[in-house]
Amino acid sequence: MRSLILGGARSGKSALAERWANASGNAVIYVATARAGDDEMAARIAHHRARRPSAWLCLEAPIALADALGRHAAEGRCLLVDCLTLWLSNLLIDEDGAMLEREREALLATLPTLPGEILLVSNEVGCGIVPMGELSRRFVDEAGRLHQALAATCDRVVFVAAGLPLALKGSLP
Repeated sequence: MRSLILGGARSGKSALAERWANASGNAVIYVATARAGDDEMAARIAHHRARRPSAWLCLEAPIALADALGRHAAEGRCLLVDCLTLWLSNLLIDEDGAMLEREREALLATLPTLPGEILLVSNEVGCGIVPMGELSRRFVDEAGRLHQALAATCDRVVFVAAGLPLALKGSLP
C-alpha cells in the first residue's frame, strides 16, 4: 500500500501518518528529509522526534530518497517519509541543477516496485496565491507536478485539513 498524505502547515498530516504507521502492525522506519539549517528547524525536528515511538528506527534521507526507500522497504515494514516538500527544497537548492530531475524520476520509478507499506507526507502548497519570487514559484510548480505524479502511482491519496482526513483516492483505514 502506498499512501500520499497532503495538507497545509499544521494541518495534522504528520500526526495522521504517524497514527497509521503505528496502527499498521509493521516495524516502522521514519524517513526524515529535513536538514536542521537553523534553530527554528532544529526545534521542529526535535518536536517530531519527541512524539515518535522510541521503537521506530529513523533514517535521514535529505537527497537520495529513492535509494533509501529501495534499501529499507520490506514486507512487514512501514516506511513513513516526512516530508516530500522538504526533500524537494533540498533538491532545488542543490548545486547540481540536474539533481532534482534525477531524484524525482528515481522516486517515481522506484515507488511502485517497493514491498511493504509506504506513507508519504507532503505539504500542499498550491492552494494559496502565486509567490512573487522565482525560486518560490518554481517550488510550488515542482511540488504540484510531484504530487500529481505520485497521486497517479499511490493506492491512497488523502488531504488533511484541521486534523480531518478527506480521501481523494482509495479509502481511509
